[in-house]
Amino acid sequence: MADTSLTNEERLRKLYLTTTPTKLFFMAAAPGAVSMLASALYDVLDGIIVGQLLGSTAFAAVNLAMPFVILVFAVGDLIGVGSSVPIAIALGAGDSKRANNVFTCAVLGILVLGAALGAVFWAAAPAIMALQGASGQLAEDATTFLRVYAIGAPVTSMMFAVDNFLRICGKIRGSLALNVFMAILGAIIEFSLVRYAGLGVFGAALGYVLALGISSFVGMIPFLLGRYQLRFVRPHLTPGLAREIATAGMPAFLNNVAGRVTSVLLNTALLAQGGEDAVAIYGALMYASGVVFPLLYGTCDALQPAVGYNLGAGRTDRVVKIEKRIFAACAVISVGLSVIMLAFPRELTLMFMADASEHILSMAGPAFRLFSLAYFVRWLPMATQAFYTAIERSRPASVFSLFEALIAPVVTLVLLQPLGLNGLWLNLPVATIASAVVATFMLVHLRRDLRGEA
Repeated sequence: MADTSLTNEERLRKLYLTTTPTKLFFMAAAPGAVSMLASALYDVLDGIIVGQLLGSTAFAAVNLAMPFVILVFAVGDLIGVGSSVPIAIALGAGDSKRANNVFTCAVLGILVLGAALGAVFWAAAPAIMALQGASGQLAEDATTFLRVYAIGAPVTSMMFAVDNFLRICGKIRGSLALNVFMAILGAIIEFSLVRYAGLGVFGAALGYVLALGISSFVGMIPFLLGRYQLRFVRPHLTPGLAREIATAGMPAFLNNVAGRVTSVLLNTALLAQGGEDAVAIYGALMYASGVVFPLLYGTCDALQPAVGYNLGAGRTDRVVKIEKRIFAACAVISVGLSVIMLAFPRELTLMFMADASEHILSMAGPAFRLFSLAYFVRWLPMATQAFYTAIERSRPASVFSLFEALIAPVVTLVLLQPLGLNGLWLNLPVATIASAVVATFMLVHLRRDLRGEA
């Protein structure tokens, strides 16, 4: 039971500085992972609804548009993660005034930049699909899907930041409850719009947008009422603060942007070499890995406030102990997915495409088995980047993000081109192994630095 005699600041200090690292890990990482799992399961359900009710063409269209939808969400990650790091460090150092100003500027920034980016994608959607080689119903559905998300960009992007702000305030269960609420609400709305209202791809996109928007508003209510430690104040945005937020959030942003560029290149190559069926299979791969990727991200992200708070308080020893537990948990989760993808390629394909032909199923088997190899080591680059971000080593984290999400996959795409479709399925595994090697060297270097600071 919480001690009601403590102030919000005292509760945070007790939570982040006196709780044992193992207990803190389970208190924060487990709900954080479950929060992301709830969101991920809805993403999977989204794929199932589209694939089962609307068919493989609509499923391929959603996959074609999804990289650009994630770019819309990237604004929330850029500012949400970018503001969370200085907010957590400021709170750890006892500077509530600075923390509140960063919080207020971040919320306003997400609304403004989300609206601007949404306008760009609304206008560019048809040209984007044409450039990828899409035409006919495939292009029409993909354009519709992207445009719905473009309209909702300001409020949908906010959800990713609200989750961070709740955890910074120690409201870990509140973050979990909000994500579960969003997932259930989204599933109900989307299924209703697709199955009963007959709105097709438009309804699939609108259901998620409405769920994210409503959940963002619900999550912001306690902040608007001044019930949590972070409060809205008169914003004072300086060029220095803008740079600090952008720098801290840049690794996550670059990873999103570079990853989507890679996905677009892969989709284009898949469309050229294997047609619509290959794009649909790639979509199934993405949705299947979409369960575990958020678990990894949620585990890393959930402890970032604790890491930043301890860093601000000068407790480097606790930072290292917390991160060791994060790396171990991510390894277990990641390897688990590899085993599932290796064992059940046919079942996973049929989960998303009930009308999958034997041709699609015969292509999907090798695709899943080759793709699954990536997750034996993918945990290492992800956890390394999150660690560097949490301790304000943003420059090397940004460079590593570009290498992991863009440089390594693009180089691999070129090198494996002679292997045809198998080369495309091997793209992520080979690029991830290269990133894991780089991550190992980074961790060895960081360990020496932290020992010197201790």
